[in-house]
Amino acid sequence: MPVPLYQAKAEFFRMLGHPVRIQILELLQDGPLAVRELLARIEVEPPAMSQQLAALRRSGIVTSSREGATVVYTLAGGDVAELMQAARRILTELLAGRNELLAELREAEVIAS
Repeated sequence: MPVPLYQAKAEFFRMLGHPVRIQILELLQDGPLAVRELLARIEVEPPAMSQQLAALRRSGIVTSSREGATVVYTLAGGDVAELMQAARRILTELLAGRNELLAELREAEVIAS
């Protein structure tokens, strides 16, 4: 029995729901990186990095290739980079709205005093 689209989407977003995975995807937007480069930029122990990379690889969001003893990871497609950029835009808008609300609350507090 096929999985409904909404359920597949929920599972996809749940898979993205880990801060290290998001950091990896953000870094890979600029191009392929070796595991050692990812470890140098993300404060996480090697086993944890390996676990997160495996989850991303299983989902098909990243691909890996071996260059000698080095494993290099790449985004599987441009859509992932677009998704990360869209998330950044959405968060920027949400946070800007919160800052405006905070300013209004502070202004109302000053007027009430």
